[in-house]
Amino acid sequence: MPNVDGYQKARSLIRLVGAALLMSLFASAAARAAGCPRKGTLGTSRLLKVDAVDFPRVGLKSFPQTLPLRDHEVVLTFDDGPWPPTTPKVLAALRKQCVLATFFLIGKPAMEHPSMVRRIAAEGHSIGTHTWSHSDLQAMPRIDAFSEINDGIAAVEWALHRVATTTPTTPFFRYPGFLMTPETLHLLQSRGIVVFAADLWANDWDPQTPEHELRLLIERLNVARKGIIILHDPQAKTVAMLPAFLRYLRENHYRVVHVVPTGPAVDFDGVP
Repeated sequence: MPNVDGYQKARSLIRLVGAALLMSLFASAAARAAGCPRKGTLGTSRLLKVDAVDFPRVGLKSFPQTLPLRDHEVVLTFDDGPWPPTTPKVLAALRKQCVLATFFLIGKPAMEHPSMVRRIAAEGHSIGTHTWSHSDLQAMPRIDAFSEINDGIAAVEWALHRVATTTPTTPFFRYPGFLMTPETLHLLQSRGIVVFAADLWANDWDPQTPEHELRLLIERLNVARKGIIILHDPQAKTVAMLPAFLRYLRENHYRVVHVVPTGPAVDFDGVP
Protein backbone atom coordinates (compact mmCIF):
# COMPACT_ATOMS: atom_id res chain seq x y z
CA MET A 1 0.00 0.00 0.00
CA PRO A 2 1.46 3.41 -0.96
CA ASN A 3 2.49 5.88 1.70
CA VAL A 4 -0.29 8.46 1.34
CA ASP A 5 1.30 11.02 3.65
CA GLY A 6 4.57 10.77 1.78
CA TYR A 7 2.80 11.08 -1.55
CA GLN A 8 0.92 14.20 -0.43
CA LYS A 9 4.12 15.75 0.90
CA ALA A 10 5.82 15.06 -2.42
CA ARG A 11 2.95 16.68 -4.33
CA SER A 12 3.09 19.71 -2.04
CA LEU A 13 6.83 19.98 -2.60
CA ILE A 14 6.31 19.81 -6.36
CA ARG A 15 3.78 22.63 -6.14
CA LEU A 16 6.14 24.78 -4.07
CA VAL A 17 9.06 24.12 -6.41
CA GLY A 18 6.84 24.84 -9.39
CA ALA A 19 5.74 28.16 -7.90
CA ALA A 20 9.34 29.15 -7.22
CA LEU A 21 10.37 28.23 -10.75
CA LEU A 22 7.42 30.18 -12.11
CA MET A 23 8.47 33.29 -10.20
CA SER A 24 12.02 32.87 -11.49
CA LEU A 25 10.79 32.64 -15.07
CA PHE A 26 8.61 35.73 -14.58
CA ALA A 27 11.59 37.67 -13.25
CA SER A 28 13.71 36.61 -16.21
CA ALA A 29 11.01 37.56 -18.70
CA ALA A 30 10.38 40.89 -16.96
CA ALA A 31 14.07 41.74 -17.09
CA ARG A 32 14.19 40.97 -20.79
CA ALA A 33 11.01 42.94 -21.51
CA ALA A 34 12.33 45.96 -19.61
CA GLY A 35 15.03 46.68 -22.15
CA CYS A 36 17.40 45.37 -24.77
CA PRO A 37 21.16 45.84 -24.72
CA ARG A 38 21.21 46.50 -28.47
CA LYS A 39 19.78 49.68 -29.90
CA GLY A 40 17.66 49.54 -33.02
CA THR A 41 16.07 46.19 -32.20
CA LEU A 42 12.39 45.32 -32.08
CA GLY A 43 12.40 44.36 -28.40
CA THR A 44 9.54 43.15 -26.22
CA SER A 45 7.25 46.00 -25.27
CA ARG A 46 5.40 44.54 -22.27
CA LEU A 47 4.30 41.43 -20.40
CA LEU A 48 0.65 40.40 -20.42
CA LYS A 49 -0.45 38.12 -17.58
CA VAL A 50 -3.12 35.65 -18.66
CA ASP A 51 -5.21 33.23 -16.60
CA ALA A 52 -8.06 30.84 -17.28
CA VAL A 53 -10.54 32.89 -15.22
CA ASP A 54 -10.54 35.96 -17.44
CA PHE A 55 -9.20 34.37 -20.62
CA PRO A 56 -9.96 30.64 -20.65
CA ARG A 57 -9.90 30.45 -24.47
CA VAL A 58 -8.31 32.98 -26.78
CA GLY A 59 -7.80 33.35 -30.52
CA LEU A 60 -10.37 34.35 -33.12
CA LYS A 61 -9.57 31.31 -35.28
CA SER A 62 -11.59 29.20 -32.84
CA PHE A 63 -13.17 31.44 -30.22
CA PRO A 64 -15.13 34.72 -29.98
CA GLN A 65 -12.54 36.17 -27.58
CA THR A 66 -8.86 36.96 -27.99
CA LEU A 67 -6.22 38.69 -25.89
CA PRO A 68 -6.70 42.39 -25.03
CA LEU A 69 -4.07 43.70 -27.41
CA ARG A 70 -3.78 47.30 -28.51
CA ASP A 71 -3.45 48.44 -32.10
CA HIS A 72 -0.12 47.29 -33.58
CA GLU A 73 0.54 44.76 -30.81
CA VAL A 74 1.33 41.12 -31.62
CA VAL A 75 1.99 37.95 -29.65
CA LEU A 76 4.40 35.54 -31.35
CA THR A 77 3.83 31.82 -30.86
CA PHE A 78 5.61 28.77 -32.29
CA ASP A 79 4.22 25.23 -32.45
CA ASP A 80 5.49 21.67 -32.94
CA GLY A 81 8.99 21.90 -31.47
CA PRO A 82 11.47 21.35 -30.20
CA TRP A 83 13.30 20.41 -33.39
CA PRO A 84 17.12 20.66 -33.16
CA PRO A 85 17.79 21.46 -36.85
CA THR A 86 15.56 24.57 -36.77
CA THR A 87 14.51 25.64 -33.25
CA PRO A 88 17.98 27.08 -32.40
CA LYS A 89 17.76 29.26 -35.52
CA VAL A 90 14.38 30.58 -34.41
CA LEU A 91 15.81 31.31 -30.96
CA ALA A 92 18.76 33.11 -32.54
CA ALA A 93 16.48 35.32 -34.65
CA LEU A 94 14.37 36.20 -31.62
CA ARG A 95 17.41 36.83 -29.46
CA LYS A 96 18.95 39.13 -32.09
CA GLN A 97 15.83 41.31 -31.91
CA CYS A 98 15.36 40.94 -28.11
CA VAL A 99 11.94 39.37 -28.67
CA LEU A 100 10.15 36.93 -26.35
CA ALA A 101 7.65 34.39 -27.68
CA THR A 102 5.59 31.40 -26.55
CA PHE A 103 6.52 27.88 -27.69
CA PHE A 104 3.84 25.16 -27.67
CA LEU A 105 5.91 22.00 -27.44
CA ILE A 106 5.01 18.43 -28.34
CA GLY A 107 5.73 15.98 -25.53
CA LYS A 108 7.61 13.29 -27.45
CA PRO A 109 10.30 15.54 -28.97
CA ALA A 110 10.50 17.42 -25.66
CA MET A 111 11.45 14.13 -23.96
CA GLU A 112 13.96 13.42 -26.72
CA HIS A 113 15.57 16.88 -26.59
CA PRO A 114 15.28 18.12 -22.99
CA SER A 115 18.30 20.43 -23.26
CA MET A 116 16.53 22.28 -26.06
CA VAL A 117 13.42 22.70 -23.90
CA ARG A 118 15.53 24.11 -21.07
CA ARG A 119 17.29 26.43 -23.49
CA ILE A 120 13.97 27.87 -24.68
CA ALA A 121 12.97 28.54 -21.07
CA ALA A 122 16.40 29.91 -20.13
CA GLU A 123 16.14 32.51 -22.89
CA GLY A 124 12.96 33.84 -21.27
CA HIS A 125 10.28 32.40 -23.53
CA SER A 126 7.00 30.95 -22.25
CA ILE A 127 6.50 27.22 -22.78
CA GLY A 128 3.03 25.81 -23.36
CA THR A 129 2.09 22.28 -24.38
CA HIS A 130 0.74 20.76 -27.59
CA THR A 131 -0.12 17.12 -26.63
CA TRP A 132 2.20 14.13 -26.54
CA SER A 133 2.25 13.20 -30.23
CA HIS A 134 0.33 15.92 -32.15
CA SER A 135 -2.61 13.59 -32.72
CA ASP A 136 -6.15 14.61 -33.65
CA LEU A 137 -8.00 14.64 -30.32
CA GLN A 138 -11.36 14.57 -32.09
CA ALA A 139 -10.55 11.20 -33.61
CA MET A 140 -9.94 9.25 -30.40
CA PRO A 141 -11.87 8.17 -27.31
CA ARG A 142 -12.12 10.69 -24.50
CA ILE A 143 -9.76 8.80 -22.18
CA ASP A 144 -7.09 8.67 -24.92
CA ALA A 145 -7.51 12.38 -25.62
CA PHE A 146 -7.04 13.13 -21.92
CA SER A 147 -3.89 10.98 -21.94
CA GLU A 148 -2.52 12.85 -24.97
CA ILE A 149 -2.92 16.13 -23.11
CA ASN A 150 -1.54 14.91 -19.80
CA ASP A 151 1.34 12.91 -21.26
CA GLY A 152 2.35 15.99 -23.24
CA ILE A 153 2.35 18.13 -20.10
CA ALA A 154 4.26 15.52 -18.08
CA ALA A 155 6.90 15.18 -20.82
CA VAL A 156 7.52 18.93 -21.02
CA GLU A 157 7.68 19.22 -17.23
CA TRP A 158 10.16 16.35 -17.09
CA ALA A 159 12.30 18.03 -19.74
CA LEU A 160 12.19 21.32 -17.83
CA HIS A 161 12.46 20.18 -14.22
CA ARG A 162 12.98 16.39 -14.21
CA VAL A 163 9.56 16.02 -12.59
CA ALA A 164 6.90 14.25 -14.69
CA THR A 165 3.92 16.09 -13.23
CA THR A 166 0.66 16.84 -15.04
CA THR A 167 0.57 20.28 -13.41
CA PRO A 168 2.18 22.57 -16.01
CA THR A 169 4.54 25.32 -14.92
CA THR A 170 3.00 27.49 -17.63
CA PRO A 171 -0.69 26.52 -18.00
CA PHE A 172 -0.99 27.29 -21.71
CA PHE A 173 -2.20 24.70 -24.25
CA ARG A 174 -2.87 24.64 -27.98
CA TYR A 175 -4.76 21.90 -29.84
CA PRO A 176 -3.06 20.26 -32.80
CA GLY A 177 -4.86 21.52 -35.88
CA PHE A 178 -7.22 23.50 -33.59
CA LEU A 179 -9.22 20.23 -33.36
CA MET A 180 -10.97 20.27 -29.99
CA THR A 181 -13.80 18.53 -28.17
CA PRO A 182 -16.20 19.77 -25.46
CA GLU A 183 -14.85 17.19 -23.03
CA THR A 184 -11.21 18.24 -23.39
CA LEU A 185 -12.15 21.93 -23.32
CA HIS A 186 -13.94 21.35 -20.02
CA LEU A 187 -10.96 19.40 -18.66
CA LEU A 188 -8.54 22.21 -19.50
CA GLN A 189 -10.73 24.99 -18.13
CA SER A 190 -11.43 23.08 -14.91
CA ARG A 191 -7.67 22.85 -14.34
CA GLY A 192 -6.94 26.51 -15.03
CA ILE A 193 -5.19 25.90 -18.33
CA VAL A 194 -5.62 28.61 -20.97
CA VAL A 195 -6.41 27.33 -24.48
CA PHE A 196 -4.71 29.29 -27.25
CA ALA A 197 -5.99 29.34 -30.79
CA ALA A 198 -4.65 32.15 -33.03
CA ASP A 199 -5.70 35.35 -34.77
CA LEU A 200 -3.19 35.28 -37.64
CA TRP A 201 -1.26 32.59 -39.43
CA ALA A 202 0.98 32.23 -42.47
CA ASN A 203 -0.08 28.76 -43.64
CA ASP A 204 3.49 27.64 -43.07
CA TRP A 205 2.31 24.03 -43.05
CA ASP A 206 1.65 24.39 -46.82
CA PRO A 207 4.34 24.17 -49.51
CA GLN A 208 5.49 27.71 -50.29
CA THR A 209 8.61 29.84 -50.44
CA PRO A 210 9.77 31.97 -47.51
CA GLU A 211 9.05 35.04 -49.63
CA HIS A 212 5.45 33.98 -50.21
CA GLU A 213 4.98 33.17 -46.54
CA LEU A 214 6.28 36.62 -45.59
CA ARG A 215 3.95 38.39 -48.04
CA LEU A 216 0.97 36.39 -46.84
CA LEU A 217 1.68 37.11 -43.19
CA ILE A 218 2.20 40.83 -43.80
CA GLU A 219 -0.99 41.10 -45.84
CA ARG A 220 -3.03 39.49 -43.08
CA LEU A 221 -1.36 41.55 -40.37
CA ASN A 222 -2.07 44.78 -42.25
CA VAL A 223 -5.76 43.91 -42.21
CA ALA A 224 -5.98 42.74 -38.59
CA ARG A 225 -3.40 45.25 -37.24
CA LYS A 226 -2.84 43.13 -34.11
CA GLY A 227 -3.22 39.61 -32.78
CA ILE A 228 -1.80 36.23 -31.77
CA ILE A 229 0.41 34.94 -34.58
CA ILE A 230 1.02 31.21 -35.00
CA LEU A 231 4.17 29.92 -36.71
CA HIS A 232 5.98 26.56 -36.61
CA ASP A 233 9.63 26.39 -35.62
CA PRO A 234 10.29 23.01 -37.35
CA GLN A 235 9.42 24.63 -40.71
CA ALA A 236 12.60 25.60 -42.57
CA LYS A 237 10.77 28.23 -44.64
CA THR A 238 9.55 29.90 -41.44
CA VAL A 239 13.11 29.96 -40.11
CA ALA A 240 14.24 31.62 -43.34
CA MET A 241 11.35 34.11 -43.27
CA LEU A 242 11.51 35.09 -39.59
CA PRO A 243 14.37 37.65 -39.58
CA ALA A 244 12.69 39.63 -42.37
CA PHE A 245 9.36 39.51 -40.57
CA LEU A 246 10.88 40.78 -37.33
CA ARG A 247 12.50 43.62 -39.27
CA TYR A 248 9.14 44.42 -40.83
CA LEU A 249 7.53 44.61 -37.39
CA ARG A 250 10.24 46.97 -36.16
CA GLU A 251 10.20 49.20 -39.24
CA ASN A 252 6.40 49.47 -39.18
CA HIS A 253 6.13 50.28 -35.48
CA TYR A 254 4.60 47.02 -34.30
CA ARG A 255 5.18 46.01 -30.68
CA VAL A 256 5.67 42.50 -29.34
CA VAL A 257 3.74 41.48 -26.21
CA HIS A 258 4.96 38.50 -24.19
CA VAL A 259 2.27 36.41 -22.47
CA VAL A 260 2.92 34.83 -19.08
CA PRO A 261 0.57 33.06 -16.65
CA THR A 262 -0.71 34.65 -13.46
CA GLY A 263 -0.17 31.42 -11.54
CA PRO A 264 0.25 27.65 -11.79
CA ALA A 265 -2.48 25.30 -12.95
CA VAL A 266 -4.22 22.90 -10.56
CA ASP A 267 -3.33 19.27 -10.02
CA PHE A 268 -4.94 16.49 -12.02
CA ASP A 269 -5.49 13.18 -10.29
CA GLY A 270 -7.82 11.40 -12.68
CA VAL A 271 -10.56 11.63 -15.29
CA PRO A 272 -13.37 13.99 -14.15
